[in-house]
Amino acid sequence: MRSDLRRKLGAAAMALATVFAVAACSSDGDNSAQPVQPAAPPGSHSAHGGEAPAPPQPLRAGERFVELKMAEAYTPAPPEGAIDEYRCQVLDPDLTEVAFLTGTQVMPENLAIAHHGIVYAVPPGDAAAVREQDAKTPGLGWRCFGGTGVEGADVEDDDEGSDPGAAWVDTWAPGAAETLLDQDAGYKLEPGSLIVFQMHYNLLATDGEPGGSDRSGVRLRLTDGTPQTRELETWSLDAPTDLPCAADESGPLCDRTASIADVTKRFGPEVGEFADEQVEECNEGGEPLPGDTQTCDHEVEEPVTVFAGFGHMHMLGRSLKVELNPGTPDAKVLLDVPQFDFDNQRMAKLPEPVEVDPGDILRVTCTHDVGLRKQVGQLSKLPPRYVVWGDGTGDEMCIGIMTVSPREP
Repeated sequence: MRSDLRRKLGAAAMALATVFAVAACSSDGDNSAQPVQPAAPPGSHSAHGGEAPAPPQPLRAGERFVELKMAEAYTPAPPEGAIDEYRCQVLDPDLTEVAFLTGTQVMPENLAIAHHGIVYAVPPGDAAAVREQDAKTPGLGWRCFGGTGVEGADVEDDDEGSDPGAAWVDTWAPGAAETLLDQDAGYKLEPGSLIVFQMHYNLLATDGEPGGSDRSGVRLRLTDGTPQTRELETWSLDAPTDLPCAADESGPLCDRTASIADVTKRFGPEVGEFADEQVEECNEGGEPLPGDTQTCDHEVEEPVTVFAGFGHMHMLGRSLKVELNPGTPDAKVLLDVPQFDFDNQRMAKLPEPVEVDPGDILRVTCTHDVGLRKQVGQLSKLPPRYVVWGDGTGDEMCIGIMTVSPREP
């Protein structure tokens, strides 16, 4: 059993869709969090219908909009044989003073190819790594998947004592409205902070042919804050991924050791070693438990109030759940994503905030489905593999990201 929360993310952009969000979530009376909008069928990964974004809500007292656009138009160029490209761009809000982010909205330009987008906030200490990545990559921005794609400035770069790494601010899909917080709650942006904007381009609607250029943008809603402004943070609760090849699959990467070696080669030893570290911390006896479903218990060390949750996996993800004190009379389901959809990773608020105390257990459980590999175009062309934790399209993750607010004991 894991005994701590060392992979807790830093100050928290995930707060952007918490209990304070104006777009209220429905509740059927149980303890599970409800998604902002219904998830697509599991394993779906098709182009969305192009819908223009809804207009933003009016500004409230003390707020201002800052509109950021890609430096220039970009024409997607997926790898040969593919129709998808994930492209990250750096956007600079040019802050000279501390501001609080109280709302976010993606503003897509070319809806025929804009499939979905993710907005990341990068703290000042990691800005240089982002700038370097942008400068060394030919063309506008750089290819990325599942994160910023920048070593030292990604959502998992949160080792204790270091900068918190990038924070996942918002997720957009066509038709999504502005993510709006109460004006007294927000994500703190220090001067020098950057925005990394990942756009997933999909050429299915254009039959794989070039669909023209795109110059999308992001609208930030900022305020200077007040003494009452609540700065939220997020906890990242992970579990191992140990998904063997299907019975009808074979190949050198169907061996767990070989697969980990491949991840290490692609992403370095820190990522490559993480699969074994998770097993040691999460599993009784420290041995891998190959199978579709994996779990991990995390012991809480400080009192917090939990407001919302968010599940992150890759394209083999089926379902994800976060439970408080499972197996006890006080057990609660804090986050339940019964049909995970990679293209619709939406924050879910709890019906009511939940108080969590030191010594409580937060259990995250993920189910993956190796059968989806043959259904997802991006994966069907890859060689079969024993899937472990990694940053690539064919790798997987299991993270329950919980939005919390520290409180007095």
